Amino acid sequence: MPELPEVETVRRGLAPFVEGARIEAVTLFRPDLRFPFPPGFADALMGRTVVTTGRRAKYLLFHLSDGALWLAHLGMTGAFWVNDTALEEPSRRFRSEAGARHVHFSARLRHPERGAVSLYYGDPRRFGFMAHFGPSAPNPYLDLLGPEPLGNALNADFLGRAFMGKRSPVKSVLLDQRVIAGLGNIYVCEALHIAGIAPARIAGSLATKTGKPRPALMALPGAIRTVLEDAIAAGGSTLRDFRNADGRPGYFQHNFLVYDREGEACLKPDCPGTVKRIVQAGRSSFFCPVCQR
Repeated sequence: MPELPEVETVRRGLAPFVEGARIEAVTLFRPDLRFPFPPGFADALMGRTVVTTGRRAKYLLFHLSDGALWLAHLGMTGAFWVNDTALEEPSRRFRSEAGARHVHFSARLRHPERGAVSLYYGDPRRFGFMAHFGPSAPNPYLDLLGPEPLGNALNADFLGRAFMGKRSPVKSVLLDQRVIAGLGNIYVCEALHIAGIAPARIAGSLATKTGKPRPALMALPGAIRTVLEDAIAAGGSTLRDFRNADGRPGYFQHNFLVYDREGEACLKPDCPGTVKRIVQAGRSSFFCPVCQR
């Protein structure tokens, strides 16, 4: 499933084509994706202008001129593209290799500078979904999310309070979207390796009883930020179904320090360790038992 860097790269690729564009027509080619399209979804979009695009955690957000929010989640294989137009870098334009039968949504837009724009959404497995929320309406997808990992709210003091008293492994706590929004398995593995923290370490051991961060925790916020920013700059990671907006793969997988490198040498300078793999809550965790304590 695309993680935060992949979704942010999609947003950046779409923004020049949809921000400021008026939605003139919407076509739904089936009644549902993972969930049914909301009642009146097409009518709720038509005639509105996409004021800005955004991202919250792993959700794409289209803020509309009437104050409403159009939300999209890519699932495992979902992707947007602009028909017959090369997207600007850093871009992602995935055209379903299985053909037009996996296109489930299309919209005709009128951009003030680009003119007519055709926007499509394809999703072979249909694990993605779309939703629409009126101005100030409760949003079950966004309302309970924790802070963004690239924002100023993520620091050692915040993590100390979040980890205080928790008996779960640190990796499990980092993957809890109510604690930090948008972190996924790949980049948590990478960030923990940079910070020198074992994924199975109990989260509460990284904070005092009063929620102060212990020294081992101090490097983690910077490690999280670094790995996400580097992945965004590289255009994301290609694993299985993921592709860049222009059909090319993301390249951050070539920079993995531990993820999917079981049995290979640790890449930290002067570390003699070998990357190991364990399973935590049904997900693979990759780490170096020598430099991650």
